[in-house]
Amino acid sequence: MLTKAVLAVSLVAVLAFAGAAFAGKPSGSSSIAGPYVMAASPSGSPLTATSTSTPHYGDTITFSVSTTATNQPFVNLVCYQGDALALNSWDAYFGPLSGQTFVLGSGMWAGGAADCTAYLGMDTSNKYKVLASTSFHVDA
Repeated sequence: MLTKAVLAVSLVAVLAFAGAAFAGKPSGSSSIAGPYVMAASPSGSPLTATSTSTPHYGDTITFSVSTTATNQPFVNLVCYQGDALALNSWDAYFGPLSGQTFVLGSGMWAGGAADCTAYLGMDTSNKYKVLASTSFHVDA
């Protein structure tokens, strides 16, 4: 009898941990690629993605995103110079008003190299859930 009780408690614990582990994972597949450096055409028309070369401070960049987890994905770009936060920027990657570009610089980042990570994610009950990420270096 004691063996059955221990087995039942163990099974409940395993299922509880498994449920917690799967509860945080989004359904669907997601990816983020880039950064792609943007450049204006000679005629001054809108920016277009031109290369996947190493971005530099001051460049405008974008990412290619894909997800089946949501129809309203966001990208959060976070950059550090050493341990100091240099940039924390967000953009929607859906809808007509989204810019889908980031300028590598901010009031906290006045120049120099940085290391960045772009997080593709979605809003779930007022919490940001990361679906995919990519890290890269920015040259001075």
